[in-house]
Amino acid sequence: MVRNAKVSIMIILILSWISFVCLAGKLPTEKIEKETDPQVVKHLEWFQGAKFGLMMHWGPYSQWGVVESWSICSEDEPWCRRNMDDYIEYKKKYEALKETFNPVKFNPEKWAKAAEHAGMKYVVVTTKHHDGFCMFDTQQTDYRITDPGCPFHTHPRANVTKEIFEAFREQEFGIGAYFSKPDWHSEFYWWPYFATPDRNVNYDTKKYPERWQRFCDFTFDQIEELMTGYGKVDILWLDGGWVRPKSTIDDKVKSWCRSPYEQDINMPRIASMARRHQPGLIIVDRTVTGRYENYRTPEQHVPTEPLDFPWETCMTMATSWSYRPNDNYKPARQLIHLLVDIVAKGGNFLLNIGPDASGEWAAEAYDRLEKIGNWMKVNGEAIYETRPIPPYKETRVCFTSKKDGAVYVVYLAAPDEVKPPSKVMLYSHCPSKEGRIRMLGVKEPVKWEPVGKGVLIHVPETAQKKPPCEHAWVFRIDS
Repeated sequence: MVRNAKVSIMIILILSWISFVCLAGKLPTEKIEKETDPQVVKHLEWFQGAKFGLMMHWGPYSQWGVVESWSICSEDEPWCRRNMDDYIEYKKKYEALKETFNPVKFNPEKWAKAAEHAGMKYVVVTTKHHDGFCMFDTQQTDYRITDPGCPFHTHPRANVTKEIFEAFREQEFGIGAYFSKPDWHSEFYWWPYFATPDRNVNYDTKKYPERWQRFCDFTFDQIEELMTGYGKVDILWLDGGWVRPKSTIDDKVKSWCRSPYEQDINMPRIASMARRHQPGLIIVDRTVTGRYENYRTPEQHVPTEPLDFPWETCMTMATSWSYRPNDNYKPARQLIHLLVDIVAKGGNFLLNIGPDASGEWAAEAYDRLEKIGNWMKVNGEAIYETRPIPPYKETRVCFTSKKDGAVYVVYLAAPDEVKPPSKVMLYSHCPSKEGRIRMLGVKEPVKWEPVGKGVLIHVPETAQKKPPCEHAWVFRIDS
């Protein structure tokens, strides 16, 4: 009995230690399937060094200034609300927006230059959202911007996805194709024979396997078009995570993966084809944890601590993914602080802007990118090609590091601060006696003194009188 009691106590202690480590974020609580393809691994290294990207949600819905796609979904959710009581009539009018979509101010070079100035390194474009409208010249459906039923089809740049990709490649951007796996316009996904009660396929795919196979082939063919006719593509960003094998549905997603029907779209077939055409392609099968989710995409929030796999926070610059008239855009200071916080935790920041019906961004979007770019020109070395370093953040300071051992200290300005403070106290990092600290954008040497395990930084007087930038100030520690 005594021996058994000792064994029981030992087991309890071991389990307690494991629980503590998991809570501390040192041990993954789920199995992460690491990528083994050398070309993909190399491409993920590029991605993790790029840090800052642009996303754009754009389609005929921008004419109404409503949420992308979701207003034709029959779920009782805030983002599915419509301005009409008659669903059938609303859906007809929504789909008829194709007939009036004519973004004559479309100028992707202007977008690319603004994004390049902001320090962005890659772009992710909605080639097709859940509503099924294609912003590229697909041959699989007439529900597309290049169809004769859309007035913009006569424009020399009607294949907007191709034009955007080419304009951003000119600025040396990585190229990402957002593509929705579900397609609410396709008769092979939402069969008109049945009602459409929610976001999911509306028929039993096991009972009608030929119809489901038609949809799988339709999806495969559209993705192959994107992988073969649009130049080099770096990221295939697949949305609509409820289209997945039922075996992958766990407690984290079952609240919105409620379909009783199997929705296995055959990702191995899609991935094999896509990487045959685009070697090293990064695939993001969102929320479907496993082989085809090369990085994770927390949406509209920043994790509280670093994650042990590649990740990217996708977030709106305004309040909506799609264009909304008179929307509220986040201040430049908030966006810069978000970027720093995300990068300090090892992630990327994918910032969304929704173009309007004419093919233009709101003036506020250009303003924010201009201000972010001004900051990045001074402090970009603290962002690109960095990795997280404990404690990641303390008080108003975030940390990043480089492979050469340099540590960057980013002081985030308080709401009322327009210049750096005279002193900055660090509790967790201190140079060696032979080390040095310098302030980015400032020529004057930085004086410092060790305090305990940390260091007290004396901010140069010239930097206080004339700050090198706004919103956040960066110090580099070389030990």
